[in-house]
Amino acid sequence: MTDQSTADRESVPLLREDPDQVPGEVPNANSLPARTHVDTKPQPRRPPKPNFNKIHAKKLPLNTYPLPTFVPQNPLTALHIAYILLKHYISPPSSHPTPPHIGYFSPETRSVHVTDPESIRVLWEQGFFGKGTLSRSEPNWLAAERRRRGLLAGETAEEHTRKRRDERREFKMERARKEREAIEEQLRDEGKIGDVAPLDEVLIEGRSEQQDVLEKSPTSLDQGSIEAAEVLSNGTAMHSAIEPTPPAFQVGERTAFPANVQPATDRSHRSPLTDADVPIANEEHLQLNLAEAFFLTYGLGVLTVLSPSTNLPIPTSALLPLFRAHSSFPPSPPAALAPDDAFLLAYTTYHHFRALGWVVRPGVKFGVDWLLYNRGPVFAHAEFAVLVAPSYSHAAWAGTGLQRGKGQRDWWWLHCVNRVQSQVRKSLIVAFVEVPPPPPPSVGQEAEREAEVGGAVDVGELLRKYRVREFVVKRWLANRSRD
Repeated sequence: MTDQSTADRESVPLLREDPDQVPGEVPNANSLPARTHVDTKPQPRRPPKPNFNKIHAKKLPLNTYPLPTFVPQNPLTALHIAYILLKHYISPPSSHPTPPHIGYFSPETRSVHVTDPESIRVLWEQGFFGKGTLSRSEPNWLAAERRRRGLLAGETAEEHTRKRRDERREFKMERARKEREAIEEQLRDEGKIGDVAPLDEVLIEGRSEQQDVLEKSPTSLDQGSIEAAEVLSNGTAMHSAIEPTPPAFQVGERTAFPANVQPATDRSHRSPLTDADVPIANEEHLQLNLAEAFFLTYGLGVLTVLSPSTNLPIPTSALLPLFRAHSSFPPSPPAALAPDDAFLLAYTTYHHFRALGWVVRPGVKFGVDWLLYNRGPVFAHAEFAVLVAPSYSHAAWAGTGLQRGKGQRDWWWLHCVNRVQSQVRKSLIVAFVEVPPPPPPSVGQEAEREAEVGGAVDVGELLRKYRVREFVVKRWLANRSRD
């Protein structure tokens, strides 16, 4: 009996005491606060993500031929390995694509453009090189345009990100609405407030003045202008939707039209030009910055850069002074090129971290020079942000005044950059590039003449003089770094 009464008491929900209620009086059911309706609507199932592990299996746009696994219990595996080695010795396979990828140097944008769709796909999927000119990062404008016209199912990474942001914004608005309802209910019970403004007028955000005018006075616009705007936005020349239809008159049980006018039903049988009928031309290309283009040309040998004037390949020895000259704006003449120019410092750090296995991407969005990804931007966010700083530690720079002037930043600037990286959960790395001493005047004049006539420059010998030192900078917090 005791257990049953205890169970009954536990099953009855606890009611909040009303200060106006008489002791011992049973509360009326109409006076009880209504329970909040919980929306149990099932969430729409998200489409499956593509298999990025398979798409981005290669770290670089090179072909590798690993040997098969040797199993000691199976002697045939040794014969298989010997056969593969002999085959590669007699006819060695090429690790580079044939023909190489083609890029066009653009002096206006100071970058290299790749227009071939297959080359764009390979360079992005195998190393995450470049960015789409009409996309945020991945060159997927054509796929997004097909999805917009209903020709392709699924969604792109940008659309998925935009949808997640919209869902997060709606969730915050709903949470703010419920919090305000709870506060209003508490204040209303305490008798501190009366009727308040509707919640919809307070919580609706992001609505422009034009949308407010359209919602408050929808009849103020001309219907014909709305139809014309819809037709122009769709990109089709359907003049029948804009031209007014002459009035019809009733004859018996049917509607008669003038002789020179056909009814709207007859015009609807025509097949208007839709988006699906218009072929879509890919207007996007891959844009490589100067460091990425030179790494693909000199470091890997998979890219050929063509001159914009002659449409002929530019050799690597001539590509280096060209990129050095266009690393600043306006372009520097050959005589003004120095060992600490912007391109040599940027490419040295780019080549350094690429050789260590990192995926290096531009970091201008976070106020740094480079971002380091472990596998790529589609797998996880960047772990490190790199700042490039020249270091003039050689004795030849002692009397030039560059040790205390050029390339030096104050602590305010460093704290600002470090604060930004802490907010986005990235570790800041300061990469000091040891700048070699300047060449003697005679050697410099000879190199200048060779650059003017298109002479050969030993790129490997030049880059071998640079060294990179890495320092990780962490934000100092008083409550965490006292000891």
